[in-house]
Amino acid sequence: MVERAPTPPSPARAFAAVIVAAGQGLRAGQQVPKQFAIWRGKPVSRHSVEALLNQGAERIVVAIPQGADDLAAAALSGLDRVETVIGGATRQASVRRALDRLADRPPENVLIHDAARPYLPQEVTDRLIAALEEHSGAIPVLPVVDSLAVDRDGIMDGTADRETLRRVQTPQAFRFDAILAAHHGWEGKPLAGDDAQVLRAAGQDVALVRGHERLAKLTFAEDFMTGLPPVRTGLGYDVHRLVAGEELWLGGIEIAHDKGLSGHSDADVALHALTDALLGAICDGDIGSHFPPSDPQWKGARSSQFLEHAVKLVRAKGYTVGNIDLTIICEEPKIGPHRAAMRARIADLLGVDIDRVSVKATTTERLGFTGRGEGIAAQAVATLVLD
Repeated sequence: MVERAPTPPSPARAFAAVIVAAGQGLRAGQQVPKQFAIWRGKPVSRHSVEALLNQGAERIVVAIPQGADDLAAAALSGLDRVETVIGGATRQASVRRALDRLADRPPENVLIHDAARPYLPQEVTDRLIAALEEHSGAIPVLPVVDSLAVDRDGIMDGTADRETLRRVQTPQAFRFDAILAAHHGWEGKPLAGDDAQVLRAAGQDVALVRGHERLAKLTFAEDFMTGLPPVRTGLGYDVHRLVAGEELWLGGIEIAHDKGLSGHSDADVALHALTDALLGAICDGDIGSHFPPSDPQWKGARSSQFLEHAVKLVRAKGYTVGNIDLTIICEEPKIGPHRAAMRARIADLLGVDIDRVSVKATTTERLGFTGRGEGIAAQAVATLVLD
């Protein structure tokens, strides 16, 4: 993938940036802190760092957790004008450490941004920097659209005026000397809020500029599904030879026949095609890459294992099976008498209602290897929907 090179800083509106990425991000349900988890093909923190570089940041300091040096190095690999600092026990402490790092070459302006907000529109950055021409600080906000109620032990105890309330986002922009002094002059307990409150406590004004709905914060596991395509489709195809003396497993059931399918596993060509269709829909290789024929542990294995494994991978990606359409291609045995049993078994393996499972059969009019009764082929289409 070719990435656009970061735009050099604009002298007229040059700024530095602090990215706060020192939290643990446990609520997001990822295997690593959410700021280093993959979102839309990149680590979360890399998205906003690249955006700020492209928008003109002359220098970026990323506050990271203790012990996360390797994760941060991997997430930010190859990016210029970016450095890291170990964050503190609170967000406020992390920001102060990052500002202190910038103080060796103090910029005129600084943006302070949460790494968990990966989408950063240029228009918001432009509005923030412009506001600093007249104010010591500026923050992006959005209106409150829902009614608000005061909760007292589960009972409604009054309302709040949403007309005067705003939802606050990041990045927040500041004149560097003002926000650095405000952090160093802070007394008392750390704030649960953001840097705008630190600046206001120091007696400075904070302007409000229009934010953006896409400046949303990734917080929960389902947030990492945002941006995934709502529907995905995969195609599977498989062939196995018919030989005497083998059991015939087809569509997850055993069928009495004078020949069976030959293969490393039970050679259920229908379930193999379905497995490949599911793996194809999530772009995760094929049945051979997950269950290589060279591995003796899969000799004689039931193909139902392969299909169940694919279903688990589908669910791990945040999808569920919408429907499948399976076509079995053979002269014998006749599929019609077994169609209902196959649909029921496949639906059970997929964990879906039977009305999402289509099983069809056709012949090749005595043409080719299937027409000569030498083997059976199957093709499958799987449609996945975002869960």
